[in-house]
Amino acid sequence: MSVSSVKQESMPKTIYLCAISNVLSGSCKEDCSFCTQSSKYKTDIQRYNFKSPATVIEEAKKAKANKAIGFCLVTSGAGLDKKRKTYMLNLLEELQKEELELNFIGCNGLASLDDLKELKKAGLGSYNHNLESSKDYYKKICSTHSWDERYKTAQAVKESGLKLCSGGIFGMGESEKDREDFINSLAELKPDSVAVNFYVPNPALPLKQNTITKNQAKEIVSEIKIRLPKSRIMIAGGREYMFDNLEEVFECGANSIVIGDYLTTKGEKEDKDIKMIEKLGLKIAKSCDGA
Repeated sequence: MSVSSVKQESMPKTIYLCAISNVLSGSCKEDCSFCTQSSKYKTDIQRYNFKSPATVIEEAKKAKANKAIGFCLVTSGAGLDKKRKTYMLNLLEELQKEELELNFIGCNGLASLDDLKELKKAGLGSYNHNLESSKDYYKKICSTHSWDERYKTAQAVKESGLKLCSGGIFGMGESEKDREDFINSLAELKPDSVAVNFYVPNPALPLKQNTITKNQAKEIVSEIKIRLPKSRIMIAGGREYMFDNLEEVFECGANSIVIGDYLTTKGEKEDKDIKMIEKLGLKIAKSCDGA
């Protein structure tokens, strides 16, 4: 099917772009079998301490120039401890001074309601905390914290007044029932945005391969769109491995993508994605309300 002939009913009219800044990399002591940032596994990634505010500000300006409306600040580690919280509060203060009109998103692991309220007061607009998989399957891929802790944090995000982005990773060896249960849990949470990732194998990780096909990936996105019709569906990590082009992504009903690189893997070139969105005749949102 040619780009010009795409008239699918599921094709969104407006696309939301989000960029990621990995502000603290590779320092996590958790044993999540799917994560390259776990210090338990000898993955070949960049590992560094907190980025300077000046560096993050430059990345935020680049995100804005690439038409992103969301800018996600990610810290590796189990949760928002005192050191990470202090860093995030200071960073948000510096970012606010730039008046970039970006929605700042925290992705800092397990967090209490009080800490989330502090971040909101400092200028955070959303918080990303993924369930990752079903409750039953999660204990097979992580032993250092529980799925229930993750779900509790997602609930706290909603209670804090922050917008919730929650999702997970498909293709980690989970069964079809696990995927159904996982999507059911997301439907219960009703997040503002659902982050859909697909497992990207790394030779140093215990999980050696992605266990779903490209057709299954499309079916998963379509099902999430049906089950969570009011949520923004964002395709994130693994997109380039499971979809041949953006046209396929949007035909499934997704209306948001990560633009640029991911946490530890390379993404598509920003200008290529922007040109394809424009070629499809779709609008790139200038704000979170779609304006």
